[in-house]
Amino acid sequence: MTTWQAILLGLVQGLTEFLPVSSSAHMRITSELIGAGDAGAAFTAITQLGTETAVVIYYRKKLAQILGAWWRALTGGNGPDWRSRLGVGPAAGSVDVRHARPGIAVADPDAAMGWYIILGSIPIVALGLLFDDYIEHDWRNLWLTVAMLAGFGVVILWADRTARQERDLESLTPRSAITYGIAQSLALVPGVSRSGGTIAAGLFMGFKRSAAADYSFLLALPAVFGAGFYQLVKTLGEPLPEGAPSWPATIIATVVAGVVGYFVIVAFLKIVKRYSFAPFVYYRFVLAAVVAVLLVTGVVDPQGGVH
Repeated sequence: MTTWQAILLGLVQGLTEFLPVSSSAHMRITSELIGAGDAGAAFTAITQLGTETAVVIYYRKKLAQILGAWWRALTGGNGPDWRSRLGVGPAAGSVDVRHARPGIAVADPDAAMGWYIILGSIPIVALGLLFDDYIEHDWRNLWLTVAMLAGFGVVILWADRTARQERDLESLTPRSAITYGIAQSLALVPGVSRSGGTIAAGLFMGFKRSAAADYSFLLALPAVFGAGFYQLVKTLGEPLPEGAPSWPATIIATVVAGVVGYFVIVAFLKIVKRYSFAPFVYYRFVLAAVVAVLLVTGVVDPQGGVH
């Protein structure tokens, strides 16, 4: 992989990681079209460390609040009982007067959010380890990517058009956190989109677009950092396969992805507060059609290689 190819792939990663259009699909397709072959799941996972660093920088104040409150609750600072340590209210069936939601009354929303991020991360960690071989090989077939781009585009459009948009993140519960987590795990298949999956799940559950987007970004941190460092350690421990991107190319792409990703977060959060996700869905349909044509005409090989 040349320097300009690394820069281009970093740009693609940064532009698409936070949009509901599937960054892994774009990385897979772009690397083929520019003659770099399939950059691979490891390269994609490592470059995502750059975009997730952008999330940490953007949400640094909120993350500091969550981590501080979570640790305080865990160590008994809010009380010695298990509900206080989880950041939830005193009794099952009580009502939190701030949100008037029966069931779980949030006593410390930031502490509870820390636990919900952990809880929501469990599905993708478990499934990622279970299907590791499929993620790195079988699921990178471009025909599957085409199907996911189009098929899940319909799901996102349906969610967006039927969304009640009534709930804020303070109304998050263990059940909704797990549902978000299951939706996030669908992004293990290129073409689904991590943000698309989690945001669609949030809309189906009645969350506002901005709330669903915020939680989507926060929820991605443990999974993406975990996957990125896992691939980093695994790659460092063995020689690079023939044709794999070099370390300088990977570092360049990661830095570019992080810088571009930060500005995309700022723009995307402004967009979702005012507009629907329909333009992103229509883009997914167009991209799926273009890739399908390239596959049918033999310009691109579904398993890798440009003719």
